[in-house]
Amino acid sequence: MPKKVLVTEPIVDSVINKLKAHFSVDVGQRGDYNSEEALIRDIPQYHAILPMLSNPITSEVLKAGERLQIVANHAVGYNNIDVDAAHKENIYVANTPDVLTDSCAEFTIGLILAVSRRLFEAQRYLLDGKFDGWEPLGFLGKELQRSTLGIVGMGRIGQAVAQRAKAFGMDIIYHNRSRLAPETENTFDASYRADIERLAEEADILTLHCPLTDETKHLVDKEVLSLLGEKAILVNTSRGPVVDEKALAEALHDGTIGGAALDVFEEEPNVHPRLLAAPNCLLTPHIASASQETREAIGMLAAEAIIGILEGQDPNKIPNLIQP
Repeated sequence: MPKKVLVTEPIVDSVINKLKAHFSVDVGQRGDYNSEEALIRDIPQYHAILPMLSNPITSEVLKAGERLQIVANHAVGYNNIDVDAAHKENIYVANTPDVLTDSCAEFTIGLILAVSRRLFEAQRYLLDGKFDGWEPLGFLGKELQRSTLGIVGMGRIGQAVAQRAKAFGMDIIYHNRSRLAPETENTFDASYRADIERLAEEADILTLHCPLTDETKHLVDKEVLSLLGEKAILVNTSRGPVVDEKALAEALHDGTIGGAALDVFEEEPNVHPRLLAAPNCLLTPHIASASQETREAIGMLAAEAIIGILEGQDPNKIPNLIQP
């Protein structure tokens, strides 16, 4: 009997077909496995699972996976997986690093442009039938050239954003858990700031590319928002809870910051209700990596990890396994 793989919801066809060439594959429907109960019910029959960030791969789910050999997440993040519990159960865990760097960086620049030039507000104005001709003070925005971009988290994505921002003539400052090597800083003409408060004080635009940890939850809070100033813009494509949404909504409505763009949310898929009506606030449904090329690459990397483990490949030769 062929080994069985569960893909928890539909993904790019080429990835499903790659897995089907090796195993028996079941594909759930969107939302089928967003609960621990559904996963515990079905997981005992599978040798591998390819889940989404919305699927809670808890210690109880892993204990129920009596045949389970690998969990290969369809994401670079893995907050949905109890990695320690998986390793205790001798189950491998894989994620998909690197492949979404360019798409997320491009998307971030798109959000920065959209909010700084007030594109969303302007389109809504036109669609509401208010446009009655050109006017000299209509929707005045901020040019990126000579603006200062503050980057929180200068990993792969943060550096890719810096590279693109430099092409727009922006000044780059950043905050990171550890300072980059001087040669890397020189590549982007980037200057280090030891704390986020100073970064916020100096930045015209603050963009977030840090992981979600106990230290980064609500990293951008009321105090940091107050330091940004009434013309500054906040962009978040990292993890929703890095930003205190209630404080952000209040800052936008009070006009204490100039605008915001969010692709991720604290209680996803729910959005703080005051953000829905906030001025110059662009909200997108977690689509920073939503390019055909990237989503296929994500799926293929997860599939290759599954094939490698189930077919007995040396785990040390599978680069995207998360080590204990």
